[in-house]
Amino acid sequence: MVLAGAGGAVGAQLAFRLAAEGTEQRMIVPGRGQEPSLPDGSPLPDSETIVLGHTPGRPELATALEGAETLVIAGAAHRDPDPFALIRAAAELGVGRILHLSHIGASEQAVAMAARRQWLVEQEVRASGATWTILQCSILFGALVRSVHDDVLRAPAGHGRAAAVSNADVADAVTAVLLDERVHVHDRVTYRITGPTALSGPEIAAALSVTIGRVVRYEPVAARDLYSTPIPWVRDLDAWISCCAAVDAGVYEQVSDAVPALAGRPARAFWRWLDDYPVEWLHLGDSRDSGTAM
Repeated sequence: MVLAGAGGAVGAQLAFRLAAEGTEQRMIVPGRGQEPSLPDGSPLPDSETIVLGHTPGRPELATALEGAETLVIAGAAHRDPDPFALIRAAAELGVGRILHLSHIGASEQAVAMAARRQWLVEQEVRASGATWTILQCSILFGALVRSVHDDVLRAPAGHGRAAAVSNADVADAVTAVLLDERVHVHDRVTYRITGPTALSGPEIAAALSVTIGRVVRYEPVAARDLYSTPIPWVRDLDAWISCCAAVDAGVYEQVSDAVPALAGRPARAFWRWLDDYPVEWLHLGDSRDSGTAM
């Protein structure tokens, strides 16, 4: 199995799950040191690492995909290999199965820029000739936390709600699809992967307030104002604004039962994820032990 995007938020968790199941995997990462590893720094069992940049050549792609029966595209960040190149090389080399992590709302006229690009990738996957499964994922919980600075969640998302999801739940759903012994049950199926509740900005802020022991507030802003006072932690302002606009338009509001159906357990609530993964929000600081009142 070839896992592209193995260094990403979902890809890394997926790599650990596959290793725990004894699955042989070839992990594709954009640079050395970005591959998942055991706590002592040793490689995951039954794994090898291939380093590919965003525009790999045909020989590099052939090496990465040689002998593979399954290709998982778990990341399409700017440093990850071009997914179109991966899919076309997989078709040429006879890779029989492709599993692609896409975005909810993917369509030709999608509100979010990332969803428009993912729609194009989806079309490439469907036309590849391989057996395929597509998992359209909601916004990850980690993205919500990273949008908080100076105790303010400031975003042009209006009063929209998003059924955001844990990256661990996405990884569990993907693992269930990949290792399902029922032949062909997931062939040519598109799943929507969401959390259990559609959260508003104030609800996200309230959950974070309880967790970090300080008041976090949600501040809706107009997109046009962000161009005059840009947000320094956002790499691609246009893409981020379009994602927030999709939240405001209700694109991410619908809750799906795919995680319970695939993983065999309920999807994690946001507050539960905050409890389970403190490393994800420690950069915000925690005043609960210092006696600071909310």
